[in-house]
Amino acid sequence: MLLSLTINSLVIGSVYGLIALGYSLIYSASGLMTFCQGEVLMFGAFVGLTFYRYLKLPFAVALIATMLIMFVLGMMIERFLIRPILAKNAKDIYVVLATIALGIVLMNSAQHLWGTTAVEFPAIFGVDVITIFGTRVQPEAFVCIFVGVVGMLGIHFFMNKSKFGTCMRAAAMNPLASRSVGINVDMTTGVTWGLACALASVAGILIGPVQGVSLSMGATIGTKAFASAVIGGYGNMYGAILGGVIVGFVETFSAVFISSDYKDFITFGMLALCMVFMPRGILKGDVYDR
Repeated sequence: MLLSLTINSLVIGSVYGLIALGYSLIYSASGLMTFCQGEVLMFGAFVGLTFYRYLKLPFAVALIATMLIMFVLGMMIERFLIRPILAKNAKDIYVVLATIALGIVLMNSAQHLWGTTAVEFPAIFGVDVITIFGTRVQPEAFVCIFVGVVGMLGIHFFMNKSKFGTCMRAAAMNPLASRSVGINVDMTTGVTWGLACALASVAGILIGPVQGVSLSMGATIGTKAFASAVIGGYGNMYGAILGGVIVGFVETFSAVFISSDYKDFITFGMLALCMVFMPRGILKGDVYDR
Protein backbone atom coordinates (compact mmCIF):
# COMPACT_ATOMS: atom_id res chain seq x y z
CA MET A 1 0.00 0.00 0.00
CA LEU A 2 2.82 2.39 0.87
CA LEU A 3 4.47 1.84 -2.52
CA SER A 4 1.19 2.48 -4.32
CA LEU A 5 0.59 5.69 -2.36
CA THR A 6 4.14 6.87 -3.03
CA ILE A 7 3.84 6.28 -6.78
CA ASN A 8 0.43 7.99 -6.91
CA SER A 9 1.89 10.94 -4.97
CA LEU A 10 4.80 11.25 -7.38
CA VAL A 11 2.50 11.02 -10.41
CA ILE A 12 0.09 13.74 -9.34
CA GLY A 13 3.00 15.74 -7.93
CA SER A 14 4.78 15.58 -11.29
CA VAL A 15 1.65 16.85 -13.06
CA TYR A 16 1.31 19.69 -10.56
CA GLY A 17 5.01 20.38 -11.06
CA LEU A 18 4.72 20.60 -14.85
CA ILE A 19 1.91 23.14 -14.57
CA ALA A 20 3.84 24.99 -11.86
CA LEU A 21 6.80 25.12 -14.28
CA GLY A 22 4.54 27.01 -16.67
CA TYR A 23 3.60 29.50 -13.94
CA SER A 24 7.24 29.98 -12.97
CA LEU A 25 8.41 30.19 -16.58
CA ILE A 26 5.96 32.95 -17.45
CA TYR A 27 6.89 34.90 -14.35
CA SER A 28 10.65 34.43 -14.79
CA ALA A 29 10.58 35.50 -18.43
CA SER A 30 7.89 38.19 -18.43
CA GLY A 31 7.23 39.19 -14.82
CA LEU A 32 3.54 38.32 -15.25
CA MET A 33 1.14 35.87 -13.63
CA THR A 34 -1.49 33.73 -15.33
CA PHE A 35 -4.46 31.86 -13.91
CA CYS A 36 -5.57 29.82 -16.93
CA GLN A 37 -2.93 27.07 -16.94
CA GLY A 38 -5.42 24.52 -15.63
CA GLU A 39 -7.82 25.22 -18.49
CA VAL A 40 -4.92 25.12 -20.96
CA LEU A 41 -4.07 21.65 -19.60
CA MET A 42 -7.68 20.55 -20.10
CA PHE A 43 -7.84 21.94 -23.63
CA GLY A 44 -4.51 20.35 -24.55
CA ALA A 45 -5.69 16.99 -23.19
CA PHE A 46 -8.76 17.12 -25.45
CA VAL A 47 -6.63 18.09 -28.46
CA GLY A 48 -4.27 15.18 -27.76
CA LEU A 49 -7.25 12.86 -27.29
CA THR A 50 -8.57 13.92 -30.71
CA PHE A 51 -5.29 13.14 -32.44
CA TYR A 52 -4.61 9.89 -30.59
CA ARG A 53 -8.03 8.30 -30.13
CA TYR A 54 -10.19 9.71 -32.89
CA LEU A 55 -7.67 10.32 -35.69
CA LYS A 56 -5.65 7.19 -34.73
CA LEU A 57 -2.27 8.91 -34.97
CA PRO A 58 0.75 7.30 -33.25
CA PHE A 59 1.17 8.64 -29.73
CA ALA A 60 4.48 10.38 -30.48
CA VAL A 61 2.93 12.16 -33.47
CA ALA A 62 -0.17 13.10 -31.45
CA LEU A 63 1.99 14.47 -28.64
CA ILE A 64 4.18 16.57 -30.94
CA ALA A 65 1.17 17.87 -32.89
CA THR A 66 -0.60 18.83 -29.66
CA MET A 67 2.47 20.61 -28.33
CA LEU A 68 2.83 22.58 -31.56
CA ILE A 69 -0.84 23.61 -31.55
CA MET A 70 -0.73 24.64 -27.90
CA PHE A 71 2.57 26.46 -28.43
CA VAL A 72 0.94 28.51 -31.19
CA LEU A 73 -2.09 29.07 -28.96
CA GLY A 74 0.19 30.37 -26.21
CA MET A 75 1.88 32.79 -28.60
CA MET A 76 -1.54 33.98 -29.81
CA ILE A 77 -2.65 34.56 -26.21
CA GLU A 78 0.37 36.75 -25.64
CA ARG A 79 0.06 38.56 -28.98
CA PHE A 80 -3.66 39.29 -29.02
CA LEU A 81 -4.57 39.38 -25.32
CA ILE A 82 -1.61 40.11 -23.06
CA ARG A 83 0.37 42.50 -25.27
CA PRO A 84 -2.55 44.89 -26.02
CA ILE A 85 -3.30 45.11 -22.29
CA LEU A 86 0.31 45.95 -21.45
CA ALA A 87 0.48 48.43 -24.35
CA LYS A 88 -2.13 50.52 -22.55
CA ASN A 89 0.12 50.65 -19.46
CA ALA A 90 -2.49 48.71 -17.51
CA LYS A 91 -1.62 47.26 -14.12
CA ASP A 92 -0.58 43.62 -13.88
CA ILE A 93 -3.85 42.75 -12.14
CA TYR A 94 -5.63 43.30 -15.46
CA VAL A 95 -3.48 40.57 -17.01
CA VAL A 96 -4.55 38.24 -14.18
CA LEU A 97 -8.22 39.08 -14.78
CA ALA A 98 -7.79 38.58 -18.52
CA THR A 99 -6.30 35.11 -18.03
CA ILE A 100 -9.17 34.16 -15.71
CA ALA A 101 -11.61 35.22 -18.44
CA LEU A 102 -9.57 33.28 -21.00
CA GLY A 103 -9.85 30.16 -18.85
CA ILE A 104 -13.65 30.45 -18.96
CA VAL A 105 -13.51 30.89 -22.74
CA LEU A 106 -11.34 27.78 -23.12
CA MET A 107 -13.67 25.73 -20.95
CA ASN A 108 -16.76 26.80 -22.88
CA SER A 109 -14.98 26.20 -26.19
CA ALA A 110 -14.05 22.67 -25.10
CA GLN A 111 -17.63 22.08 -24.03
CA HIS A 112 -18.94 23.00 -27.49
CA LEU A 113 -16.24 20.98 -29.30
CA TRP A 114 -16.12 17.80 -27.21
CA GLY A 115 -19.22 17.85 -25.02
CA THR A 116 -19.58 17.59 -21.25
CA THR A 117 -19.01 13.85 -20.78
CA ALA A 118 -15.73 12.65 -19.32
CA VAL A 119 -13.78 10.57 -21.85
CA GLU A 120 -11.31 7.75 -21.32
CA PHE A 121 -7.85 8.39 -22.77
CA PRO A 122 -6.49 5.15 -24.33
CA ALA A 123 -3.46 3.55 -22.72
CA ILE A 124 -0.24 4.85 -24.24
CA PHE A 125 1.68 1.57 -24.07
CA GLY A 126 -1.15 -0.84 -24.79
CA VAL A 127 -0.75 -2.33 -21.30
CA ASP A 128 -3.26 -1.54 -18.58
CA VAL A 129 -1.03 -2.18 -15.56
CA ILE A 130 2.31 -3.63 -14.54
CA THR A 131 3.02 -5.32 -11.21
CA ILE A 132 5.87 -4.13 -8.99
CA PHE A 133 6.34 -5.89 -5.65
CA GLY A 134 2.72 -6.90 -5.73
CA THR A 135 1.52 -3.37 -6.52
CA ARG A 136 -0.38 -2.76 -9.76
CA VAL A 137 0.81 0.43 -11.47
CA GLN A 138 -0.09 2.02 -14.79
CA PRO A 139 2.98 2.47 -17.05
CA GLU A 140 1.94 6.06 -17.70
CA ALA A 141 2.65 6.78 -14.04
CA PHE A 142 6.38 6.41 -14.58
CA VAL A 143 6.22 8.55 -17.73
CA CYS A 144 4.62 11.36 -15.70
CA ILE A 145 7.44 11.21 -13.15
CA PHE A 146 10.15 11.04 -15.82
CA VAL A 147 8.72 13.91 -17.87
CA GLY A 148 8.36 16.04 -14.72
CA VAL A 149 12.04 15.63 -13.86
CA VAL A 150 13.20 16.15 -17.46
CA GLY A 151 10.97 19.21 -17.82
CA MET A 152 12.41 20.74 -14.65
CA LEU A 153 16.01 20.19 -15.74
CA GLY A 154 15.35 21.23 -19.34
CA ILE A 155 13.62 24.50 -18.46
CA HIS A 156 16.24 25.34 -15.85
CA PHE A 157 19.16 24.89 -18.24
CA PHE A 158 17.27 26.58 -21.06
CA MET A 159 16.58 29.64 -18.93
CA ASN A 160 20.04 29.87 -17.36
CA LYS A 161 22.48 28.42 -19.89
CA SER A 162 21.09 29.20 -23.35
CA LYS A 163 21.42 32.57 -25.05
CA PHE A 164 17.70 32.77 -25.76
CA GLY A 165 16.84 31.95 -22.14
CA THR A 166 19.17 34.69 -20.94
CA CYS A 167 17.45 37.11 -23.30
CA MET A 168 14.08 36.07 -21.90
CA ARG A 169 15.16 36.78 -18.33
CA ALA A 170 16.74 40.08 -19.34
CA ALA A 171 13.56 41.12 -21.14
CA ALA A 172 11.55 40.42 -17.98
CA MET A 173 13.89 42.45 -15.77
CA ASN A 174 14.15 45.54 -17.98
CA PRO A 175 12.31 45.55 -21.33
CA LEU A 176 13.56 49.01 -22.35
CA ALA A 177 17.22 48.20 -21.74
CA SER A 178 16.78 44.83 -23.47
CA ARG A 179 15.38 46.49 -26.58
CA SER A 180 18.28 48.93 -26.60
CA VAL A 181 20.77 46.05 -26.92
CA GLY A 182 18.83 44.34 -29.69
CA ILE A 183 16.69 41.81 -27.81
CA ASN A 184 13.31 41.17 -29.40
CA VAL A 185 11.23 41.49 -26.25
CA ASP A 186 7.94 40.71 -28.00
CA MET A 187 9.35 37.49 -29.42
CA THR A 188 10.84 36.30 -26.14
CA THR A 189 7.60 36.97 -24.27
CA GLY A 190 5.54 35.19 -26.92
CA VAL A 191 7.82 32.14 -26.83
CA THR A 192 7.49 32.09 -23.04
CA TRP A 193 3.71 31.84 -23.18
CA GLY A 194 3.98 29.27 -25.96
CA LEU A 195 6.30 27.05 -23.92
CA ALA A 196 4.08 27.32 -20.85
CA CYS A 197 1.03 26.21 -22.85
CA ALA A 198 2.99 23.36 -24.46
CA LEU A 199 4.10 22.15 -21.01
CA ALA A 200 0.51 22.23 -19.77
CA SER A 201 -0.68 20.19 -22.76
CA VAL A 202 1.98 17.55 -22.07
CA ALA A 203 0.78 17.29 -18.48
CA GLY A 204 -2.82 16.95 -19.69
CA ILE A 205 -1.98 14.16 -22.12
CA LEU A 206 0.09 12.24 -19.57
CA ILE A 207 -2.52 12.43 -16.82
CA GLY A 208 -5.29 11.52 -19.30
CA PRO A 209 -4.77 7.73 -19.21
CA VAL A 210 -4.55 7.85 -15.41
CA GLN A 211 -7.55 10.06 -14.57
CA GLY A 212 -9.46 10.45 -17.84
CA VAL A 213 -10.22 13.67 -19.71
CA SER A 214 -13.01 16.00 -18.64
CA LEU A 215 -13.94 19.66 -18.61
CA SER A 216 -13.34 19.93 -14.87
CA MET A 217 -9.91 18.29 -14.83
CA GLY A 218 -8.05 21.59 -15.15
CA ALA A 219 -9.79 23.60 -12.43
CA THR A 220 -8.47 21.69 -9.43
CA ILE A 221 -5.13 20.82 -11.01
CA GLY A 222 -4.52 24.46 -11.96
CA THR A 223 -5.12 25.84 -8.48
CA LYS A 224 -3.04 23.14 -6.80
CA ALA A 225 -0.26 23.66 -9.32
CA PHE A 226 -0.27 27.35 -8.44
CA ALA A 227 -0.04 26.37 -4.78
CA SER A 228 2.88 24.11 -5.70
CA ALA A 229 4.70 26.97 -7.43
CA VAL A 230 4.24 29.24 -4.41
CA ILE A 231 5.28 26.60 -1.87
CA GLY A 232 8.36 25.60 -3.86
CA GLY A 233 9.34 29.20 -4.65
CA TYR A 234 7.49 31.14 -7.33
CA GLY A 235 9.77 31.62 -10.33
CA ASN A 236 12.16 28.83 -9.31
CA MET A 237 12.12 25.85 -11.73
CA TYR A 238 13.34 23.35 -9.15
CA GLY A 239 10.92 24.81 -6.65
CA ALA A 240 8.03 24.16 -9.04
CA ILE A 241 8.69 20.42 -9.12
CA LEU A 242 9.54 20.27 -5.40
CA GLY A 243 6.33 22.07 -4.53
CA GLY A 244 4.35 19.78 -6.82
CA VAL A 245 5.76 16.67 -5.17
CA ILE A 246 5.10 18.05 -1.69
CA VAL A 247 1.49 18.89 -2.56
CA GLY A 248 1.09 15.48 -4.21
CA PHE A 249 2.30 13.64 -1.10
CA VAL A 250 0.28 15.76 1.32
CA GLU A 251 -2.89 15.39 -0.74
CA THR A 252 -2.56 11.64 -1.28
CA PHE A 253 -1.55 10.64 2.24
CA SER A 254 -4.03 12.96 3.96
CA ALA A 255 -6.85 11.52 1.83
CA VAL A 256 -5.94 7.98 2.91
CA PHE A 257 -4.92 8.42 6.53
CA ILE A 258 -7.18 11.33 7.54
CA SER A 259 -10.11 11.82 5.15
CA SER A 260 -10.59 12.67 1.49
CA ASP A 261 -13.04 15.35 2.65
CA TYR A 262 -10.17 17.30 4.20
CA LYS A 263 -7.39 16.84 1.63
CA ASP A 264 -8.04 20.19 -0.08
CA PHE A 265 -8.38 21.92 3.29
CA ILE A 266 -5.01 20.54 4.36
CA THR A 267 -3.33 21.36 1.03
CA PHE A 268 -4.44 24.98 0.92
CA GLY A 269 -3.94 25.36 4.66
CA MET A 270 -0.32 24.40 4.02
CA LEU A 271 -0.20 27.07 1.31
CA ALA A 272 -1.51 29.70 3.73
CA LEU A 273 1.08 28.74 6.36
CA CYS A 274 3.83 28.84 3.76
CA MET A 275 2.85 32.35 2.69
CA VAL A 276 2.89 33.51 6.31
CA PHE A 277 6.16 31.92 7.42
CA MET A 278 8.02 31.42 4.11
CA PRO A 279 6.53 33.93 1.62
CA ARG A 280 9.31 33.27 -0.90
CA GLY A 281 8.81 29.52 -0.74
CA ILE A 282 11.16 26.71 0.16
CA LEU A 283 13.74 27.47 -2.57
CA LYS A 284 13.39 31.26 -2.39
CA GLY A 285 11.54 32.26 -5.53
CA ASP A 286 12.11 35.71 -6.96
CA VAL A 287 8.52 36.94 -6.86
CA TYR A 288 9.43 39.60 -4.27
CA ASP A 289 12.66 40.65 -5.92
CA ARG A 290 11.05 42.67 -8.71
